[in-house]
Amino acid sequence: MRDYSIRDATAADIDGARAVMLDTVYRDFATGYVPRWHADIIDPASFYIEPPRHTLLVAVDERDGTVAATAALDARGPAHPPNPRWLAERFPSGETAQLRRVNVRPEHRRRGLARHLVGALLEFARADGGYRSVYLHTYPHSPGALGLWRALGKELCDERQEVPGGGSGAVHFEIPLN
Repeated sequence: MRDYSIRDATAADIDGARAVMLDTVYRDFATGYVPRWHADIIDPASFYIEPPRHTLLVAVDERDGTVAATAALDARGPAHPPNPRWLAERFPSGETAQLRRVNVRPEHRRRGLARHLVGALLEFARADGGYRSVYLHTYPHSPGALGLWRALGKELCDERQEVPGGGSGAVHFEIPLN
């Protein structure tokens, strides 16, 4: 982790964090910006910095001060729809720490940034005291995501195989809080 600092995002980091997130949805997800899915990317401060039980972390490249990676946590459980109803019931809002926007710029991948950011998010969730579970979803085409999440947690549902018509193609995970 030398050459990087992981910290709570500040107002000065918002533009860099937004750029990492937008680059990810355009390059890795190939969806581009979709308002109903990505409103938090446009205004990360009101989604992750201002609410007391939410956080946005950044990994900053110490060599040039740029944001190399992001990771966020909020208290919103998975919504139904689009997610399966049983997931929304298992991970209710307020009790669930949902990991979001774990994104690493391609030139900074394979350096442990995502794992370190997730570790810091889990520390935040434990310190909060009100979360009973940690949930996230990812997509198989996201570079490195499935391997990371399978190493850190338990796969609960692969919509491609378990939801009629393949659902949205998401793969859902629970990460141990302890």
